[in-house]
Amino acid sequence: MNNFLHSSILGKLRIPIAIKLALAITLLIVTGMTTLGYTILENQKKIMSELVIGLGTTVVTQLANSSKEMVLSDDTLGLQTLINNLVDKKSILGAVIIADDGQVLATRGSTPGEHTTRLYRKRTTALNQINHFEWRWNFSSKDSHKLVTFISPIHFKELLAGHVMVSFTKNYMVQSLQQSKQVIIIVTILMTVVAIFLAFLMSKHLSKPIYNLVTASKAIGSGDFTFRLSERRNDEIGELALAFNQMADGLLKKSQVENVFSRYVSSSVAKKIMENLEEVELGGKHVNASVLFADIVGFTGISENLPPNEVTNILNEFFSYISQISEFHNGHIDKFMGDCAMVVFGVPENDPDHSFNAIACAIMIQKLVVKLNNIRLKNNQLPIHFRIGVNTGGMVAGNLGSNDRMDYTVIGDPVNLASRLSNIAQSDQIIILDELFHTDSIKARIMARPYKTIAVRGIQKPVSTYLVEDIITDNTSMDDEIDKLLKNHSLQ
Repeated sequence: MNNFLHSSILGKLRIPIAIKLALAITLLIVTGMTTLGYTILENQKKIMSELVIGLGTTVVTQLANSSKEMVLSDDTLGLQTLINNLVDKKSILGAVIIADDGQVLATRGSTPGEHTTRLYRKRTTALNQINHFEWRWNFSSKDSHKLVTFISPIHFKELLAGHVMVSFTKNYMVQSLQQSKQVIIIVTILMTVVAIFLAFLMSKHLSKPIYNLVTASKAIGSGDFTFRLSERRNDEIGELALAFNQMADGLLKKSQVENVFSRYVSSSVAKKIMENLEEVELGGKHVNASVLFADIVGFTGISENLPPNEVTNILNEFFSYISQISEFHNGHIDKFMGDCAMVVFGVPENDPDHSFNAIACAIMIQKLVVKLNNIRLKNNQLPIHFRIGVNTGGMVAGNLGSNDRMDYTVIGDPVNLASRLSNIAQSDQIIILDELFHTDSIKARIMARPYKTIAVRGIQKPVSTYLVEDIITDNTSMDDEIDKLLKNHSLQ
């Protein structure tokens, strides 16, 4: 459980890219400075060690050459004077001259007596050549020196007469290294502070185009296709901004085309076509769908007695309502033919309940027209009445026409029969076939009564029809939607 919460918190934790860049740059600079400081210290330590070894080798060699005759003549006074002149208490802290038998002939300052005794006791080969070793001399409880002692044999021709030992302090070297270390640490800290400041400035500058791109992407995602990046740079970020603006231009044009296109065809058809632009071609497929024809009664006489602009306003007003009601019932306007609206249900998007939705749509149109006519009568306007025919069956849906001009529609006998039913309907009537009424999914959900038996061209036997009166459901949502449509219209 704790691991899950921890992973959830980490998943939601968002670290800005500016901070990531600043930390990366700072870490890079600090790592580089630390590596450089360590390299300088090690190199300085190596150089100083080589200098000490070189100096010690030179001094002990000269002392051995200067003292060999005195050792052979057993001139201890001369040897002591030679050592006294050599030890300066600063860099050379001690010196000793030893005979071949281990006897100390002259000595001054700090000398590694015990170490010398062990060397002579073992008689190692190290005594036959110049050598050195390190040891520590404690002057007091608080003062100690790290010394390096150089040993050189005293040769007189082929004879080994003894040894000289000179002890150098390494404190100066240690102090110098310590000072260098402190300087490097201080410089590293200062550089780190400066690096952090510069890193945040650089990261903010570098990440600004990314933040702008994120803001632009969110704006495009929310539907604001007019948002543009103002970056003007001659680098990859500038190319990215240019590409983004070009993409936004394309999306804006596509959105404008969709908006305009959806005014000529239904939004569902427009969406299907825009999603498959490469597949737009003539052809169709067999579908089971429903068709509704809503025709204005006596429109010819109405249009003859009214000005053209008023006739246009009537058509636009009622057809606008029919379009909205159709969408409410998952249908779409196939076309407007003069004073008649053709509405299709079940295509292009599949709707298993398209038959009932078509009838419910017709009922809603009928109810809205009643309320709208009451408003029109109060305003001394002519009432408008519709006759509606609804039918269901197998039909062909697809793009019909030519390669230069095509129309997405449905054709077939059920379509023709739906148009025929609207023609035989009287004012404010909804007509369906007997076959549709007795469908299990319809009969239990609508109220209808037998109407006419009509002869249809192409069908040998007359067909029975039913007059739809209402639907057997809660009409509250339908009435609320009608009131909402009328209210929105009154506010315009």
